[in-house]
Amino acid sequence: MSNPILTCALLIFLLPLAAYVVMALFNRRIPRRGDWLATGVLGVCLMLSLYVFYAVLQTPKPLLVNVTFDWLPMSAGKAIAGGLMVDRLTAVMLVIVTLVSFLVYLFSVKYLEGDVRYGRYFTCLLLFSVSMLGLVLANNLLYLYIFWELVGLSSYLLIGHWFEKKSASDAAVKAFITTRLGDVGMFIGVAICYFQVGSLHYADVFAAVETGGLAGSWRTIAGLGLFFGAMGKSAQFPLHVWLPDAMEGPTPVSALIHAATMVAAGVYLVGRLLPVFDPATLLVIAYVGGFTAIFAATIALVQDDIKKVLAYSTVSQLGYMVLALGVGGYTAGLFHLTTHACFKACLFLGSGAVIYAMHHEQSLSKYGGLRHKMPYTTFFYLMATLALAGFPGFSGFWSKDAILADALGFAMVHPAHAFLPLAGFATVFLTAFYMFRQFFLTFTGKPRDHHAYEHAREAPWQMLVPLIILGSLAVVGGGFGHWFGAMNPKRSGIEQIRSFNEEGYSNPFTVKALERADAGAASASHTASISSISSISSTMPTEETAPPGTHTDAHGPSGAKTHEAAAAHSPEVAAAHKAHYPAMALSTLLGLGGILLGALMYLQRRDGTTALNPATPATRFAFAYRLLWNKYYLDELYMACFIMSTRALSRLIALFDRTVIDGVVNFFGWFGVLWSFLVDLADRWVVDGLGVNGSARAVGYAGEKLSYTQTGRVRQYLVLMIAGIVILSGLCVFAFWGS
Repeated sequence: MSNPILTCALLIFLLPLAAYVVMALFNRRIPRRGDWLATGVLGVCLMLSLYVFYAVLQTPKPLLVNVTFDWLPMSAGKAIAGGLMVDRLTAVMLVIVTLVSFLVYLFSVKYLEGDVRYGRYFTCLLLFSVSMLGLVLANNLLYLYIFWELVGLSSYLLIGHWFEKKSASDAAVKAFITTRLGDVGMFIGVAICYFQVGSLHYADVFAAVETGGLAGSWRTIAGLGLFFGAMGKSAQFPLHVWLPDAMEGPTPVSALIHAATMVAAGVYLVGRLLPVFDPATLLVIAYVGGFTAIFAATIALVQDDIKKVLAYSTVSQLGYMVLALGVGGYTAGLFHLTTHACFKACLFLGSGAVIYAMHHEQSLSKYGGLRHKMPYTTFFYLMATLALAGFPGFSGFWSKDAILADALGFAMVHPAHAFLPLAGFATVFLTAFYMFRQFFLTFTGKPRDHHAYEHAREAPWQMLVPLIILGSLAVVGGGFGHWFGAMNPKRSGIEQIRSFNEEGYSNPFTVKALERADAGAASASHTASISSISSISSTMPTEETAPPGTHTDAHGPSGAKTHEAAAAHSPEVAAAHKAHYPAMALSTLLGLGGILLGALMYLQRRDGTTALNPATPATRFAFAYRLLWNKYYLDELYMACFIMSTRALSRLIALFDRTVIDGVVNFFGWFGVLWSFLVDLADRWVVDGLGVNGSARAVGYAGEKLSYTQTGRVRQYLVLMIAGIVILSGLCVFAFWGS
């Protein structure tokens, strides 16, 4: 192939697919059940993904590969097209998926050592990676949906890896059914796009939105349906209930599926299809994300299971990303997707190292003092915790800052939606508090389970290397903002957008939207295009750009001309720029406040006490504590409203089936039996009795009686003959006479 990027993209997809086929057929015959094959293939894919990402940085073209072919022939010479695409978002997602997958595979080599289904585990991991890579590379909604469903299937298999445990099998079923609910909405959205546009190719769908081919209520329904699918995969309220239970799967699975890849698929979907969502749908997206962020953060405050804390933290951070996309913060939302993948995967793998060292104990109340036994794990876990808490200088600080600035700027223009930034800022404080609560309970103080503590030891190198890489990225990952904001600094925003259209591909920042903004027509409208420009402008460096990773990179004086030019487009842009420094200051104060409160309540002093007794608020606010401990009783509510009602309905249907359907069938069955009994009686007594057997008996009886006339006397026969002749002659005479 002449295009090296296309070659790399195909290899990134086909190599894991080939490895999956080999593992599925022969893993029992391969040395070490093929763990080296799966890990090595993902390592090669990571190198190829880094090359693709480097190529993206070096080219001015926003769309590098867009290959389309007829995949499913139809009548009238039509066909449903398939194909793959490589653009900037694809390149970033390829790096995320392959990086986290490779490190999780490496971590699993030691963590799952000796597992009874070791080969099957790596086979399912390969299936998941193939599904995610196919989803990212797809250039149309059909392929996106196919790989979307394969991601759900492979996650079901991985969550239920230890299916002999009822809790694990139940969690797998719960995840599968809950995400399927969202997928029904996604299928409806895809179907509407096809029937309204006549094509499922991204470029055709975006062009239809631009020209009005997909508009009005159809666009709203399609957008809501597609977002409902994203809600299921990205665990947004109220479809979030599957993700915490999914922690029953192996910890590396939690890092792969529930921190960086599968749950990120929903955010990727919203970002990729942002032009499809109209203003009303985007507002729904923003509110769902904002509510999910603060809702899940409150539940994480009281969790005792180390993985459950991280699970609800993941739900909360996904809410952040969805909130950003809802207010048009395209860059901020996908930037946080990238940074979150690194530090949350590090946290999950770090928790796995702790669980491994503590003989699979997951309760925070039984940890303590592990910094003495696991110094390297402690250090890199702290780095990831600081990144998640938004500590200044760490990767999470930059991406959260961008999200909060976009949310605050949107609320400044639309004060009725002040809940959105309030939820974001409140979540900053809660996140810092519960993460440092977890850190202090795990690594500081005195051990609370001395037996497990005595046997604890530092993780082996196969588990430490992923922690080192991801922990380091948690520190320096703020430089990603430069790549997201301006992968080609020499091109203006409007030129970038026109180049997308020249390539036959539309992106969220459409030309018409910018031209309307130039005319001032969009001054008060909530559109994805205009709001998105605020975030992309806020990270668009000029020729004098500061080095990547510095904050002036995004908002400093070097970008002043860019901001002034962008501010002319809409109030949202100017408001987001003005909101940046207040958002940064407030989020920093709230984050530090959460860390301080966590230290006061859970960092033990020399005498084993803390400055504030954590039991006091739990006792004083017992009702709120129970409410959070029981996760707002949502599982019980779903059980009462949906599961129990479904069971009652199934019992009612079963009763109807037994009494009515089966009753009617059984009635005709018994009626047939009765009829056959009557027919049998008629056959035996009438047909056989009177007809066949009766006539035979009558003939036999008559013959028997007539046999008595056979005496053998000739004179008697002669008399009878003469008498017969006389009688016959008389009858003949009588008949003749009468005529």
